[in-house]
Amino acid sequence: MATRQRPADRGKEDARRIAAVIGREIAEARRATGLSQRAAAVRAGVSASQLGRVERVQHPNPSLDLLCRCARATGLVLASKAYPDGTHIRDRASLALLARLDLRLGHPLRTRREVGLPVPGDQRAWDARIFGDGGARASVEAESHLHDLQATARRIDLKTRDDPDVGVVILLVNRTAHNRRVLAEHREALRAQFPLDGATILRSLTAGRIPPAGGILLL
Repeated sequence: MATRQRPADRGKEDARRIAAVIGREIAEARRATGLSQRAAAVRAGVSASQLGRVERVQHPNPSLDLLCRCARATGLVLASKAYPDGTHIRDRASLALLARLDLRLGHPLRTRREVGLPVPGDQRAWDARIFGDGGARASVEAESHLHDLQATARRIDLKTRDDPDVGVVILLVNRTAHNRRVLAEHREALRAQFPLDGATILRSLTAGRIPPAGGILLL
């Protein structure tokens, strides 16, 4: 008979998984900048052996302080967000936003909500995925209220990296005065990641086609 895993045990597994992901990202960033382990360790204020264990995911229990220092030393900023365990419950505004999107989709487009990433143990999910003909698809991240737009873009970028089935990515944003002000200030900084504007995306969706690229859609 299978035993139910305790929250403490699941928490330990989460810590190991997160440390592994961060360690690999630190190693990739260090190599991309041309830093040796010794040079990066000096920048982080840690020993080269500590940095090496972080990169090789061999540190028995890396502290948050250690991970953040190693990340900064290689040009990264460590960010974090907590997610509900199990099915993600969207707030009312986000649910209404996704419902408005559904109403704009032309035939033969169809959607599915809460599409998890194909990574064992990963709790992250796209808020929706739009399916079209010929295997075309778009993954949707819905934001009812924009806070840290840079953090949102980084979160989407990591999910895109880890999901081979992502297709194009649509950042779906609630059309409020606050969100319009935030986007007006930062839109061009996100152009490379989200090239298309809402009018172009909406024309494709209402015509029953997946947009040719990702973008930001205010609804």
